[in-house]
Formats: sequence, structure tokens, C-alpha cells
Amino acid sequence: MAATALHGVAHLRPLDSLKETKEGRGRVRVRLGFPRLYGYRPRVLGSAHGNRRSFITCYRDQSTDEAAGGGVLGVSEIKEKCNKWLWKGQYSINYFVSSSNAESNPPLLLVHGFGASIPHWRRNIGTLSQDYTVYAIDLLGFGASVKPQGFPYTMEAWAELILDFLNEVVQKPTVLVGNSVGSLACVIAASESSHNLVRGLVLLNCAGGMNNKAIVDDWRIKLLLPLLWLFDFLLKQRGIATAVFERAKERENLRNILLSVYGNKESVDDELVEIINGPANDEGALDAFVSIITGPPGPNPVQLMPKINIPVLVLWGDQDPFTPLDGPVGVGHCPHDDKPDLVHERLLPWLAQLPA
Repeated sequence: MAATALHGVAHLRPLDSLKETKEGRGRVRVRLGFPRLYGYRPRVLGSAHGNRRSFITCYRDQSTDEAAGGGVLGVSEIKEKCNKWLWKGQYSINYFVSSSNAESNPPLLLVHGFGASIPHWRRNIGTLSQDYTVYAIDLLGFGASVKPQGFPYTMEAWAELILDFLNEVVQKPTVLVGNSVGSLACVIAASESSHNLVRGLVLLNCAGGMNNKAIVDDWRIKLLLPLLWLFDFLLKQRGIATAVFERAKERENLRNILLSVYGNKESVDDELVEIINGPANDEGALDAFVSIITGPPGPNPVQLMPKINIPVLVLWGDQDPFTPLDGPVGVGHCPHDDKPDLVHERLLPWLAQLPA
């Protein structure tokens, strides 16, 4: 869940430069001259064309009262239906597929964020699979995918994994839907795809880097960089890393973190805590944690956007206290799990308008 806020998208004005007015405690109304894409509930934060070919729409979720609903798949059901794919002939990757008509329904690929896995999409798969063939993948180092000792985790490696999965398993032009660092991996994959593998991109609270060292030109990051470097040094000491990791994955600590980033507190149940905690006990999980936290942050998504010539949808929860729209760093919010109905309400009409 460690992530950095995305400050701008392609040729949109930077989000931290937009004119804002307060609407009571914790609320911000963004007033823009951009047109609305739809005439109903969702408020459009911004719409524009990137490179004159890539239509980009950014919404803001300002509802805090609607309860998450819809069909929720059980974690055990998801695990029973998962498959394995061998990446590069040596890395076992866990994935899930669901569809009402796999032959005719266009594919979506769901890519989770830091510390999460396929079951984190359990509130979305049932709804999306009614009209789409839904794939979900555990990135290398997470979930039930292998966590190889000594593997140098990078954003570029995850992006390569995504593209190889599309090429070898899905074998159709696919819409990528990512959360947090999963969003950034999707951005990199889309920017590097040269075989029309990616036909659309959906970013849910997109990360600006694999870890908090991403935006070094922000004054707040510059002040914190010495501490971040010290933390990296300490994490590379095995004993310290073990103590930090064991503490971080304790169920009550995980629950408190999740409660701080979820607007809908009822979504933070024992099942969600176990989704995060379970894979953290696998062999290799500690090494993955250390490599991801101390490794290079990877490319900046804002700089990659001009390379992307496909439709892009940006959704951002406004109750994210760690990656707010005007903040540089923190813990990524998970709107697809926190407010699934609201995400579906914005996502499905956008998907329906994509060119075949």
C-alpha cells in the first residue's frame, strides 16, 4: 500500500494547481471548466485529450454514505478457481478468470496494489464478469504467486509480467484496471506495449512510485529523504527487517491501518485482514517486502502519460488520508474494495463507450 500521489495526468493541469473551495470538514469541491462526460451523478474532476488521441477522464468520489454492495465472491471460492501460469519458464504466477461468455466478452485484467492479492477484487469480479471476461493476477512476490529469494523487484519487472501475461494467456486486446502500485505497473505496461495488447487503462488511486522515494522534487520529500535512506539502510539489516515486518503484519496493526484508509469501515472485516496477512507468512515474503521498500521507485506516471494513446480513466477516493490529491506520499487507498458500487457506477459506462 505504500504509494505516491499522482499529481497530473497527461496534458491535464496538475491536480495541486486546481482551484478548490472547502465544503465542510474533509471535503473539497474542485471547480473546472472541463465538460462533463455523463449527465448523471458522477462529478468529473477533469477531461481532456492526451496527444490528441488518448481521451482521459478523471472523477472524484465524494460520497461517504453509500454502503458497498453487489455480489461478493468468497475468498475460498476464488482460491479454488485460481490457475497457475509459468512466467519466463521459472516463476509460478497465480491468476483467476471469470466470465459469463469467455468467447465474446472483452477481457479486463485486474492488478492489485502493495500487500494485496486477487481476493482484494472479490467485491468487483461478480459485477464485472457479467459483461466482461475478468482476469485477476497476483503480481510476483504477492498473494499465491511465487516469492523468489533474491529477486530484485522493480516496477518495470511487474510491467513486463503484465505484458507477457496478456500475450501468452489472455491473447486479446485488454483493458487494464490497477490499484496503487498495480496502477503504476499498468501505466508502464501500456506505455511499452507495441502489439495493441492494451485497449484501455483504469487507474484507481495510482501510485507515483514503488515506494515513497518517488517524487524527489517535492519539498516535503526532500526533507524526508535522509530519513527514508536511513530506513532503507536499517531494513537491509536482517534482524531489524524481520522485527519490522513481523510487527507490520500483525492482524491488529493491519486492521488499524485499513480502518484509517477505508471510508466504509464495515469493509474492514476479518476476511480483508486475512487477505493481507495470509500471504505475508509465505516463504520469501520478507525478502519481497524489503526489496520493494528499499528498491528504486520506478518511472513517474505523469512522464509516461504522453506515450499512451489509449483511453484512460482515473478514479480517486477523496477520503484517502495518505495519498490525497494534493499530497506527495503515503499509503494508497482502495476505492474498488471500499466503495465498489460507486466505482462500478463510473467504470461500467466508461467501459461501454470504448471502441471495439
